[in-house]
Parts: sequence; C-alpha cells; structure tokens
Amino acid sequence: MVDAKDWREMHEWSAQLLRRQTGQTVEDWNRTIRETGITNRDELQDWLKTRNINGYAQQLLIMERFGYPEFLLKTAEELVEEQFADRRHLRPVFDEVIEAGVGIAHQGLVEVQARKTFVALRTRRRKFAVVKATTKTRIDLGLRIVDMNSGHQRFAARLQSAKVLRDDTMTHRIPLTRLEDVDDEVCYWLAVAYEQNT
Repeated sequence: MVDAKDWREMHEWSAQLLRRQTGQTVEDWNRTIRETGITNRDELQDWLKTRNINGYAQQLLIMERFGYPEFLLKTAEELVEEQFADRRHLRPVFDEVIEAGVGIAHQGLVEVQARKTFVALRTRRRKFAVVKATTKTRIDLGLRIVDMNSGHQRFAARLQSAKVLRDDTMTHRIPLTRLEDVDDEVCYWLAVAYEQNT
C-alpha cells in the first residue's frame, strides 16, 4: 500500500495545534491537568472548553489523561489489514483506488490517512475522498464534489448517494466490487474531487 499516515502524524499535528493555540506544550497541559484533580472525561472536556481548547487539541488532551483507544495505536497498515481481514478479495480493489487517488496529483500532494473503518485521501486543504470496505462484497469510494457543472454529466450515472458512508463531507459515492470497476471514470471523479478541494 502507498505510505499512509496513522495516529502518530495526527498526534504530532494536534500537539502543534495545541501549542499554536495556547503557547504551551502537551507536557505543560498534562501537568496542569493532573494538578486539577479532574477524574472523568466530561469534567475535563468542560474544563478545557472554558480555556478555549476545542476540537483536535481537546481530544488529544483527553486521550493523554484517560488513555488512547487501541485502534489509534496501530500502524496504517495494521488498520487497513483489519478492515479487509474478512474480505481479502477486495484488497486489490482498495489498493488500486488508493494508487489512482495518489496518482492524480503532482509531486505527492495527496495525503493518505488510515483510520479505523476507512482510509481518507486529503489535499493540503481537506479530505476529498474516502475509501471504505462498506460490506463484505463492496468497497465505496466517497467523493467530495461541490460543483456538478454540466461538463460532468457524461459520467454522472455512476455517482450515488453518499449517505451510507455516514460522512457529511462526502457528497457522492461510487460502489466498487472488482478491479475492473476502478476505471477511467473513477479516475475522472477522483480528479474532479481533488481539483475542487485544493
């Protein structure tokens, strides 16, 4: 598989975000949090909110205090292996989609991020596609396409609702069941989504 980022990169990014927002490191905040005597997640979340620490920085500090979920400690390859453990026949389809997604950009500008149940493709700005082993017989390629102009209509028949992905950022999906499904049309839509999110 193409090199994918896992929790370590996200951890580092969140730590940098925290430092930019507050001027303090994770270690500084861990020490301060220990001194408060806070003993549960909700209490810590409320306490952090009063200090304007939200989003990824807040999640990081909560996990630092109460522990990381097991899946966050796995490598990208381990996460993907688990996603396809009971559907190995779909792994080549997944690999082909990831290769196509990375191949649409020049100079490695597509970042691959493995998560527990899907793999995201990102530009520097945002996530533009997800690849998810939705069922034991199908992978779904989710796409964030914000402008469906008339020039795109010739390939629109393959696009379906993205609701089954349960990801509000994805507007469309293309179901894939075999290697041959990853064709020029899929590459076309990946390119459209990439361009609209750079």
